[in-house]
Amino acid sequence: MYRKLLVPVDGSETSSLGLGEAIRLAKDQRATLRLLHVVHDFFVAGGHGAAAYTTQLRHDLRERGEAILNDAAGIARQQGLEVETKLMETPAGSVGAMIVEHATNWPADLVVLGTHGRRGVRRLVMGSDAEYVVRATPVPVLLVRGDRAPPKD
Repeated sequence: MYRKLLVPVDGSETSSLGLGEAIRLAKDQRATLRLLHVVHDFFVAGGHGAAAYTTQLRHDLRERGEAILNDAAGIARQQGLEVETKLMETPAGSVGAMIVEHATNWPADLVVLGTHGRRGVRRLVMGSDAEYVVRATPVPVLLVRGDRAPPKD
């Protein structure tokens, strides 16, 4: 039985697909959902005025993250589910590492994660938070692929 489902959300189409699958599973298992959004504000700063830009950017990213969490939580609550939300920040670290850390510390019974299904060179160049989570977490992971087939490399 899965009682605690961790669902990372970022507002993307694949994230929404992961949320939908998590909702179906949570209803079946009578589980609690914890929605996680990681604010990742890595950027190259420099020059005059960079500090003001940095402060405003972080504020904007936090606000956007809260909006994503609130929207996702509203969708799940409409289905009668118990929902918790968590906003985490990592200025230069890996989003995947933050997901693994939270899944382990909470502790989650299952991570439900949308993925773009990239392969080959595109995966290596762009990285893959989903792949990192699968490789690094001791918690079972359910990957939900987007509707579109991955492009051929």
